[in-house]
Amino acid sequence: QVQLVESGGGSVQAGGSLKLSCAASGSTLNFNCMGWFRQAPGKEREGVAAIDSDGSIKYADSVKGRFTISDDSAKNTLYLQMSSLKPEDTAMYYCAASDHVLLGANWGNQYEYNYWGQGTQVAVSS
Repeated sequence: QVQLVESGGGSVQAGGSLKLSCAASGSTLNFNCMGWFRQAPGKEREGVAAIDSDGSIKYADSVKGRFTISDDSAKNTLYLQMSSLKPEDTAMYYCAASDHVLLGANWGNQYEYNYWGQGTQVAVSS
């Protein structure tokens, strides 16, 4: 049984920073890719960043240079350091894991991910 549990969300002012964490438990050895997604009210869920088992990384254009994804395999934890936050970053942020997706063109396709956390809310005020 795989569990993904996010934490670290909150409310910040524009320009501020937050660090999200995702603790994974269960059959995590099957993961070949983990990522962060977000969904704002009335919008589709979108890929924010992903990292594969080789350490290769992808970012959405909207967060490049501001967000950093990383993982600590010893702790089975995925992180998303978010800096220079903007009001448009406001969303529910989800951790996801896949046992098959590659960091190609479909890395940000939510349907390629098998496992999901419950989400953590990020609110950025102007």
